[in-house]
Amino acid sequence: MMNQTRHSGGLFSQLSSSSRHGRVCVSPVLVAQQRNNSTAQKIKVDFDQSTGVAVMRMQNPPVNSLSLEFLTELCISVEKLEMDKSCRGLIITSSQPKVFSAGLDILEMYGKSPERCGEFWRAVQEMWLKLYSSNLVTIAAINGSSPAGGCLMAMTCDYRIMADNPRFSIGLNETQLGIVAPFWFKDTMVNTVGHRHTEMALELGLLYNPSEALKIGLVDQLVPEDQVLSTAEKTMAKWFAIPEHARQITKSMMRKATIDKLVSSREADIKNFVKFITKDSIQKSLRVYLEMLKKRKA
Repeated sequence: MMNQTRHSGGLFSQLSSSSRHGRVCVSPVLVAQQRNNSTAQKIKVDFDQSTGVAVMRMQNPPVNSLSLEFLTELCISVEKLEMDKSCRGLIITSSQPKVFSAGLDILEMYGKSPERCGEFWRAVQEMWLKLYSSNLVTIAAINGSSPAGGCLMAMTCDYRIMADNPRFSIGLNETQLGIVAPFWFKDTMVNTVGHRHTEMALELGLLYNPSEALKIGLVDQLVPEDQVLSTAEKTMAKWFAIPEHARQITKSMMRKATIDKLVSSREADIKNFVKFITKDSIQKSLRVYLEMLKKRKA
């Protein structure tokens, strides 16, 4: 499947090998992925009981798109780690070169029944709720581009370390495709970078290179590509040094209002998404986009 094309991004996403800035960017309408081996494990978890740290590697080629199957596997993996009392920290990273996660899978939204679309959106919500409310120390080891849903996943973590490669980008760039980021995407970004930066980012659909992301606080640290994971592992020690109970209560206090806002309106949020994504005009846009990808593949 051809995934190295350029598009001016939105809620879904796709990997692009170049842009006018020469970056590896992933636009928000997500590239349709091959499912040659749908039974393949999409999440690999390595848990070191001696350190209490689990490393979760996303391995859903080519760009770790967030499909229903992928999201379900991710949520189950997080739940298992939460239940293991010896696990204290989780590092999320990618096994795919040059991309952390490209965002939502377009094939989950094109030509699907309203029921299926609703099931998919509930899984997106669940991923966010599981990670944003986790009692574990969570660190995003961002070793590639991370637009749209990939950026959302990174923002759920307590700390974000990104590879210092100017070709990589991160951000919520939905509006470039005429799509509005859901309120809980917006709330997560406000909590991360503040209201004004979020307002600019969402209205303009901005994708930031690593140095720009660091400047506004979208990521917390930049390191060479080959040091992202090792730095994340070392950083865990700082978080583990804090009494766990106090840290967990503080995290909950900081995030509870944002979490409660979605929890109290999950069904309405799902209905809004399904109503939007099943519109004839939106389905037509998705069809045109998929046909464009097929032509570029040919």
